[in-house]
Amino acid sequence: MKHIDIVFRYLCMACAAVAGCLLLGILVQLIQNSAGAWSEFGIEFIWSEEWDAYENKFGALPHIAGTLLTTALALILSVPLAFASALLLTESPKWIERILSPCVDLLAAIPSVIYGMWGLFVLVPIMQDDVQPFLAEELGLIHLPGGEWLLGDDGVGCGFGFLTAGIILAVMILPYMSAVMRDVLRMTPSMLKESAYGIGCTRREVITDVVLRHGAPGILGGICIGMGRALGETMAVLFVIGNLPQMPEGLYSFGTTISATLANNFGEAVDMERSALFALGLILLVLCFIIQLIAHQLLRRNKLKLATQR
Repeated sequence: MKHIDIVFRYLCMACAAVAGCLLLGILVQLIQNSAGAWSEFGIEFIWSEEWDAYENKFGALPHIAGTLLTTALALILSVPLAFASALLLTESPKWIERILSPCVDLLAAIPSVIYGMWGLFVLVPIMQDDVQPFLAEELGLIHLPGGEWLLGDDGVGCGFGFLTAGIILAVMILPYMSAVMRDVLRMTPSMLKESAYGIGCTRREVITDVVLRHGAPGILGGICIGMGRALGETMAVLFVIGNLPQMPEGLYSFGTTISATLANNFGEAVDMERSALFALGLILLVLCFIIQLIAHQLLRRNKLKLATQR
């Protein structure tokens, strides 16, 4: 049995090493193929706004800004819904959970291109005819400070743009976050909940003081999973964002993201443009890596805080 344990241990180490080698290989390839862009434009490539393939002038800032804006919109819209749905599934009667849980899992299995087609043919007309006029006129957002920047001078849009892309991303990442949060909240020991009920706590107090505190690291992990999915999403955003390499000029304006630019231009790119696209891919990888580091640090602090409180 001892020899079997040793073999199993080294087999697991080998599998983990394969994953690390794949990541390292991807990083090396991105660095090698983007070397031309970095040597030509230097670090200014990151904050340069121009993207002109005819004059061989490339800058990453519009793509980075578009990626961060759509991701932020998606998280703002989806995190409360994901948490509420996860809480409903864990605290509702079993027959409701048996019906709704498979629906959440099925939403996560829908391909991103289907979300993009739905956004193009269904969501864009709704945004143009109903949502955008409602936000501008009925809610009066156009008259608030900064409203003209957010919604344009007249608050009228054509349905495409960053807001629509953010909604599509929110719908896409919601089932992932909800499924993770649901499984984490289920892991709360029943003894803790029953003890809280036994000393007279209400359901709200049990949820906020017991369930949420126990599942806080997992909830944060679910949010990070959704954020990583939103950062790298391509096809769904490609259909509705407008695909113009320009800085965001509001929620209704056209723009692009790193992933959308790679999907649009990589097939026909040559020489310096190809190198610039590899540089964009490297920036996206670094962004995802930084977010994961921040998430791990937050999880670590949360675990230490919970340990000291106990």
